[in-house]
Amino acid sequence: MVLADSTLEVLAGSRPVLWSVEALEGVPEEVADRARWWEQHIVEVLTGRRPESPPGQPIRPEFDPAVRSLRQRELTKLEELRAAGHDLALITLQRQRSRYEAKGLLGLVDGRYLAKRPVLGRVDERVVAVVRRLIDNETELSTGTVSRLQRKLEKALLAEYGPDDAPKAPSQATFYRLVKRLEEGKHTFGSARTRRSLAKQPDGPFGTVTAARPGEMVEIDSTPLDVRVVLDDGVVDRVELTAMVDNVTRSIPAAVLRPTTKAVDAALLLAKALTPEPMRPGWSDALRLSRSVLPHRRLTDIDQRLADAAARPVIAPETIVCDHGKAFLSKTFEQACCSLGINLQPAHPDQPTDKPKVERTLQSVGTLFAQYVAGYVGSSVERRGKNADQDAVWSLVELQALLDEWLVAVWQNRPHDGLRDPVTPGKALTPNEKFAALVEVAGYVPVPLSADAYIELLPATWRTIGSAGIRVNHRTYDARALNPYRRVDSGVRSRNGRWEVHYDPYDVSQIWVRNHHDDGWITATWTHMRTAAVPFGDTVWKQAQAIVAERGADPVTEAEIAAAADALLDRAERGPDTQQDPPAARRAAARARSIPEPSWPHPSVEGTNQNQEPSEVSTDRPANSDDDDLADVIPLPVFDARKEAEQWHW
Repeated sequence: MVLADSTLEVLAGSRPVLWSVEALEGVPEEVADRARWWEQHIVEVLTGRRPESPPGQPIRPEFDPAVRSLRQRELTKLEELRAAGHDLALITLQRQRSRYEAKGLLGLVDGRYLAKRPVLGRVDERVVAVVRRLIDNETELSTGTVSRLQRKLEKALLAEYGPDDAPKAPSQATFYRLVKRLEEGKHTFGSARTRRSLAKQPDGPFGTVTAARPGEMVEIDSTPLDVRVVLDDGVVDRVELTAMVDNVTRSIPAAVLRPTTKAVDAALLLAKALTPEPMRPGWSDALRLSRSVLPHRRLTDIDQRLADAAARPVIAPETIVCDHGKAFLSKTFEQACCSLGINLQPAHPDQPTDKPKVERTLQSVGTLFAQYVAGYVGSSVERRGKNADQDAVWSLVELQALLDEWLVAVWQNRPHDGLRDPVTPGKALTPNEKFAALVEVAGYVPVPLSADAYIELLPATWRTIGSAGIRVNHRTYDARALNPYRRVDSGVRSRNGRWEVHYDPYDVSQIWVRNHHDDGWITATWTHMRTAAVPFGDTVWKQAQAIVAERGADPVTEAEIAAAADALLDRAERGPDTQQDPPAARRAAARARSIPEPSWPHPSVEGTNQNQEPSEVSTDRPANSDDDDLADVIPLPVFDARKEAEQWHW
């Protein structure tokens, strides 16, 4: 019925394929002009008008699609071209029309000038498959040359197809061209580190996880910082940077520097992220939260801790993505995340692309911060300057303070290319600007960190309370508050009646015992605090224990270990002695000395009986006697066998 309607009119036929001018790149000008000549006549056959015809020009009656069929228009055009001296056949005209409708102008170009050689040439497909496999096998090997790969190809073809059916290996020139195309972007003959990194990328496109509010997705990772620091004993060593990055704002809620990242460092990193960054002495007043783009008044009304804080947002993580490092998969970190209601999401093994933002951020810190710090040694030996270690002047504590100030002053106020608003994509926002924009929509809920929460973030162990107190790593802790619970069952059946004990590996002066019978914590002090004036960490204790064991003292007592540890710290304070102190001992002492005072003071839990003996908490050492009270030194005479024999009585 539609076709029978007298008002039906075909307004337009099939549209040719669009093409760009760059498609004719490399085609001779005369060949392109010939194709445009054909286009003029083909378009007139199809539409009745030529492409260069001005608007409003009437259609020639012999080419009017409304009254003439396609075949009639083709015959008319064929006669016109023959009259102009072009000897053409009808099949040629029809073939050109069909090509134009299928490919546009490119269909009218002589195919000999558009022929494209195969990307891999005419090499046997079996050879190509073997070369691909050999290139993939080079990922974990040391970087070699193309000639080594060519030798492997010859042996692989014989082993796989046999001497009779093996395809012929290409010539050296052809093989080099083939390898250049197949290994492109894989660094097969370049940096081994880059090659392994590229091999870890997924074959398909990267997936994206959309986060809508700060803290919804946070990534955490550790990496060595390319800066040498001076430890207290003079040893110059590299430190590790552990940081958290918020996906949606690119903010760094917390970052710590440690000689070696441990589980307690990752757990305490959470406490630092949930605590406002305080203003430090010497910081510019421009770094205050009240002077930044963050909504200071509205945030302070909700969280009074932000009144005098620095311009670093407090972000409570909801999900943390980490790798399979021991520090992040430890019971300590898992328990810390569980107690704070954080979902811990380990990434796929050996897949850094699962947490790309923290990976890139740590590289940026190494570029934007570390390269300006004295003691910067570069990311590799080839990037290291001459005597770069001698330029190290900062201690670990001082470098941590510099990093904290840099994060507030530079990173949080630096435009980030990944922070672009969809409405104004031409302007890159800073992490603080992005947080300010999202907090207006998502809101802000403060997560106050109490003293109990701080203790919960420390590593835990289970011990019995004996007559002498509690033993943790060969150290004895005691307090009067433990008297009612000595040799008493805790009531925790899954732990055989033992008590839950939390400790700080970087300060062995005290521990905290969970009171399973009543609420709260019991603080117990190390009994040898009066003989060891300076609290030190587990590293020094274990090193001192090894030193005493090498001396042959059997059995090794706790007092001997404490004395050896104290002497080790004294030697570290005086300076390194390569003949007396082995490198391991100097590093252990220096790492213990380099640990700053905790930014969160050791909590004194209210409501807990912590009365202790004065001797248990005293750190005063006995006063040394005056030089006048020293006994006279009487030298021993040299033993003379002949004089001794004369005194014998026969």
